[in-house]
Order: sequence, then structure tokens, then C-alpha cells
Amino acid sequence: MNFLTIGHRGVMGVEPENTLRSFVAAQRAGLDLIELDLHLSKDGALVVMHDAEVDRTTDGSGPIAEKTLSELRALDAGRGERVPVFEEVLDAVDTPLQAEIKDVAAARELARVMLERDLVARVEVSSFHDEAVAEIARLVPGVRTALIAGRYGPEVVERAVAVGAPTLCLDIRRITLETVEHARAAGLRIIGWTVNTQEQLRLVRALELDGATTDFPEIKRTGRFTA
Repeated sequence: MNFLTIGHRGVMGVEPENTLRSFVAAQRAGLDLIELDLHLSKDGALVVMHDAEVDRTTDGSGPIAEKTLSELRALDAGRGERVPVFEEVLDAVDTPLQAEIKDVAAARELARVMLERDLVARVEVSSFHDEAVAEIARLVPGVRTALIAGRYGPEVVERAVAVGAPTLCLDIRRITLETVEHARAAGLRIIGWTVNTQEQLRLVRALELDGATTDFPEIKRTGRFTA
């Protein structure tokens, strides 16, 4: 498989993260996948935002779960962008997506949309939470899943295998050759995050990972040449 470049929340290094503007920029840059984050609003909409609260990325404050979609729409998510819902991203770009879910409730609503719109081939589902990965796999036959880990050791491989995730998304600040070799022995694909410098890219390529999640589209151009 070719080395994959994944746009982190679109291209959050140059555009407001998790906005349609950022996702369109990622597609124009030719990134192979676009990563985004999903939470449920108070009225059950699949809202695209990383944090559980709106404070950091909008001009509002408070938890997403306590706001209706209409209330979230009134916020400025950066440069005049509005907080999108997952379905809008599906319509705005054609690039394959990696959708990160935060809990089992989000998994269930995402499963509904995936089945309704036949998204198994287009959307990979990821999570830090083993139970969310297991739930989406149970609900959507054939879905591709990825287990994300920030603090981990070689035992993360057993966690991925247990929930049937063929891909590990690993924080490159903690990655070791031992973990990589253990994952390879289990037949897992490995994506490194977040890869924003040439030094980080060299590490990812030296470990022969399958791809890199990045904030900057330049990694797409340089990744193919970096040994």
C-alpha cells in the first residue's frame, strides 16, 4: 500500500480546524484521507468538533452536549465558518474520511448514517475508546476501524486485535520499534500522528509506517520523497 497522508481535522495548521473550509483545503491539497471528530449535540446531531466543549474553537462556551444544533450553528468556528455536521462534510468533499468518535452513543448515530448512505467503502471509523470501536464494528458490517492511542506500550496491539481493528493510529512521540514490530506480527496497519516536521516524517518513514496524520498539506508533497 502507498504511504498515506491524512489531513488532521482538515488542514488545521492553515485553516480553522474541523470546518468545511479546512476540509475543502485538504481535498485541494490532494491528501489521501481527511480526519475529523464527531460529538452528539443535545438534539442528537453528529457535530464535527474535537473538544467536548466549544470554548477553544468557537466564540461560544460550554459543552456541545448541552447545546442544540441551532445553538451551535450560531457560533463562529473561525474566519466566519459555522460548526458543520457530518452529513455536510460528506457532501462538501469526495475524499475518503476517517471519523473519530468519542463514545458509544456517537458510534450508534454514525452507524445509522453510514448504513443509510452506504459509507462503508468511504469512511473509516477511529476512536481512543475500545468500546466505541467494538460498537461501530457490531453495528456496521464490514466497516474499517482504527484504534487510536496516545499513552501506550506494545499491549496496544492486543487491544486492537480484541476489538477487530486492523489499524493502529499511534502518537509518534511514544512510538517504539518494539511496538511497531509487535503490530506487524499481528498484521496491523500503523498510522503515526501528528507528523508536522521533516524530522518527524523521517522517523515515520524509517519505521516503515503506513502513513502520517498531519496538520500541514506540505507533508503530502514531501512524504513520498523522504526516506
